[in-house]
Amino acid sequence: MLSLNLREEKEKEELVFLCPKATKSKFSRGRRIFEPECEVRTAFERDRDRIIHSKAFRRLKHKTQVFLAPKGDHYRTRLTHTLEVAQIARTIACALRLNVPLTEAIALGHDLGHTPFGHAGEEVLNEILEGGFRHYEQSLRVVDYLEKDGLGLNLTYEVRMGILKHSKGKGPISISSHEEVSLETQVVRFSDVIAYVNHDVDDAIRAGIIKTEDLPEIVLKELGKTHAQRIDTLIKSILWTTRSAEYKKICMEPKKLSALETLRNFLFEKVYFSPFVRREFDKAKRILYSLFEFYFKNFERIEYLVKAKELFPEEDETRLIADYLSGMTDRFALYEYFEHFIPKPWGFGHVEEVIAL
Repeated sequence: MLSLNLREEKEKEELVFLCPKATKSKFSRGRRIFEPECEVRTAFERDRDRIIHSKAFRRLKHKTQVFLAPKGDHYRTRLTHTLEVAQIARTIACALRLNVPLTEAIALGHDLGHTPFGHAGEEVLNEILEGGFRHYEQSLRVVDYLEKDGLGLNLTYEVRMGILKHSKGKGPISISSHEEVSLETQVVRFSDVIAYVNHDVDDAIRAGIIKTEDLPEIVLKELGKTHAQRIDTLIKSILWTTRSAEYKKICMEPKKLSALETLRNFLFEKVYFSPFVRREFDKAKRILYSLFEFYFKNFERIEYLVKAKELFPEEDETRLIADYLSGMTDRFALYEYFEHFIPKPWGFGHVEEVIAL
């Protein structure tokens, strides 16, 4: 049988077909722990596959995006958000001849550390942990340490840094001149914002919180009136502007960027901090505060925490509890709350039966 190293062929093709400023898998800075290379997949393809097969990735399907326990099957979850980000990022990376597997890996892993109940969970852990809590830092902690019972996924440097630097919160979407961030990471940063502002508009309209005509005039004029029009406009703006700028960085026409930032600010005011959403967030926060207090007082009784302390003896208990809480799905957090705080009627041994009453 002939020896055929498909990975090496792919690496050679990258050197020929990718744009000069794209990240080449052949020149990756490597992994935290050395591993022999795969004969079939490039380093970034392996990272993408490891993320998809991870437990943290599967849990995203039961984590809130914005609306907690919505009555309907079409509201976004953290998983559907991640898939939308990955698809937008892939489209941009393909068109700009960037490294698509690297872009996909960053996009698919960017929210692995997100908490249950959306940003309500992040607010709780940010208030509890000394030094605060940021989901992108937790995402890196997940892939470095928490997955595979403390072994981590051993991803490449480029994917790890992309996950860490994909988000600026409410800060500037474009990178500043002093930031050393790969073009693929910048693509994911833009794609994340493009995805969430548009699908959150869609979900907020579905929930009856806003109407299309409520959107700021600059958004309707510059980006379009429909979900598809806005995404199409923003992607095309990135492609044309970045190519015109000779790939110095991923960028967007000033008017389109201003409209995107206006839409993001509008959502914070009218949706994320609306009385309807905040009322449910406050309920979720009380659940997580109660769980944190219970785990802190009963640390030695919680099997996960005892095992975590064995794996990470140098970590304090607060940090390990934060890992536990941030990894929970919404429904598991609710299960734990019912288990530890809701009295069970006599004759019913399982919390599922209590919930069903």
